Amino acid sequence: MTDKAWYLYIIENDKGFYYTGITTDVTRRFKEHKSDKKKRAKFFRSSPPVKIIYTEKCKNRSEASSREAEIKKLTKLQKIAMVKKTNL
Repeated sequence: MTDKAWYLYIIENDKGFYYTGITTDVTRRFKEHKSDKKKRAKFFRSSPPVKIIYTEKCKNRSEASSREAEIKKLTKLQKIAMVKKTNL
């Protein structure tokens, strides 16, 4: 049995705020955040997601969770710099 890949992702909402999460399928999770009221994060109740601005493949769920915690501690300016650096 092989482990599924886990991904860390950052989504920007229509107000310009960032949401950071983890999943095994970024496209599916983005669709859930956009349209599935039961599965979307509370973060998106008042301001819908617009686009995925960052993804990072992780070895396993533990690594993804650790990276999520690290990124959530960053300031918005640090997150913007991280996203710009990877999109060059």
